[in-house]
Amino acid sequence: MVKEIIINSTSTQTRVAITEDGNLVDFFVDYPENRRMVGDIYLGTVARVLPGIRAAFIDIGMKHDGFLHFSDIGGRTHQLQEMLGEDIPEEDEEENNSNGSNGSPESATKEHTIAVPKLRKGQSIIVQITKEPVNNKGVRVTSAVSLPGRFCVLLPYDNKIGVSKRILDYRERKRLRSIARGILPENYGLIIRTVAVNQTESALKDDLNLLVKNWHQIEETAKSETPPMLVYQDLNTTSSVIRDLFNSDVSKVFIDAKKMFKEIKNYVKLVQPSVSDKIEHFKTHLGIFEDFNIEQQINILMGRKVPLPSGGYLIIEHTEAMVVIDVNSGRYAKSKDQEINSLKTDLEASREIARQMRLRDIGGIIVVDFIDLEEEKNRKKIFDELKKEFRKDRAKVSVLPMSDFGLVQITRQRIRQNIVQAMKESCPVCMGTGLITKESHLIYDIELWLKKFRKHSKERSMIIKCHPSTAAKLKEGKTKSLTKIQIKFLVRLKLEEDTNINPGRFKFFSAKTGEDLTKLVD
Repeated sequence: MVKEIIINSTSTQTRVAITEDGNLVDFFVDYPENRRMVGDIYLGTVARVLPGIRAAFIDIGMKHDGFLHFSDIGGRTHQLQEMLGEDIPEEDEEENNSNGSNGSPESATKEHTIAVPKLRKGQSIIVQITKEPVNNKGVRVTSAVSLPGRFCVLLPYDNKIGVSKRILDYRERKRLRSIARGILPENYGLIIRTVAVNQTESALKDDLNLLVKNWHQIEETAKSETPPMLVYQDLNTTSSVIRDLFNSDVSKVFIDAKKMFKEIKNYVKLVQPSVSDKIEHFKTHLGIFEDFNIEQQINILMGRKVPLPSGGYLIIEHTEAMVVIDVNSGRYAKSKDQEINSLKTDLEASREIARQMRLRDIGGIIVVDFIDLEEEKNRKKIFDELKKEFRKDRAKVSVLPMSDFGLVQITRQRIRQNIVQAMKESCPVCMGTGLITKESHLIYDIELWLKKFRKHSKERSMIIKCHPSTAAKLKEGKTKSLTKIQIKFLVRLKLEEDTNINPGRFKFFSAKTGEDLTKLVD
């Protein structure tokens, strides 16, 4: 398998594509106006504490306060508060003893429910963004601060040493853990990342020293500044992809912009010189994404309909609460046995669904309506195929077995807006519904307005302004709809076209005074 990273950089955005044998498997877009925030560290203030939902809201200087769930308050928060000169009062000892007096599961549940961290309104606190804002929700934050590097992740005020679960070789895990113990300063914890496989002690130590230096700078800034304040800004999307995903599996990195090529080349030479030769400046006339056939794959990515190899297709719909995916067989009917046909289409759909969720960065609740399968063993095949494909996903994914109705429920870790939301805006005409008012109903709306207006006004001469497409509908027919309306209500209406008014909408104005009459009718 040939794995490549292709980077297209322009003055307005940077796009990063990761391909496997030419097929797009990951896609990231970096906008100057929509900067990546995950990993940023803020000095904030506790705005509200709501034990009822087990959460606090932290003022970090954004439009919406950051959401801090009590489960995201790390064990190191006390040391961070002391560093700031703040303190978190201890839990009430008598209350904790009463909760822990019984070793039964019920008492453990009760203890978990009652235990509330003692945060105070107005208290300073250091938090790190873990999820970017989505729609009207603010960022999600944690007080368990960590600093990611190329080979390891630094955990201030912690003594834990961990090794990535993706490193399967026992001897390598043991070697890396031993190196970590030898180089780790006191009062710090460390997690060894997957890309650290076969790296030398000096490479890990250099990475660690850089992280410790960064943390000392964060400490100094946090002590001297007044909240809310950004005290550490993580790498942008493009740099973080190189840091996190550029490993030994990647055969080449192609970059079309000379300036970005130099920046990334210098960064990799600094942190891992052995792989810097894999980075190449790609010169092109058509465009790097055109040359690698990525543009066409992105166009499919943006649509609601996704084709499957055998003629079936997926329909992906975003709702307020969840994402719904419908699997359709299309014209595929190779076998005379319907069960075999359905199974083949569902298996193809399983692989494509896992790929699309990674590509589009779909998070939250996802419900998939597969083609019905009669046999239980075939339903299990679909479930096993989904689990296998989701192992490639870096986000946390949970899958439930297929129900009797052919539905599969999936939850996927949401970190940022999905790619469609990031790249697209709602249509100002239909407001994202994809629907506009039919001609028959538009005439009904106009008649209803006039009926209400006539009850409290004697105005007989008016101007009706509407979009040219709406005006065309009102002029259609042997006897124009507009003429019929004038005869019915005994009014004189002058039709004026206005491109600033959305199709399916209209406004009434007084012919004498020019006053907008539309809002006079509820």
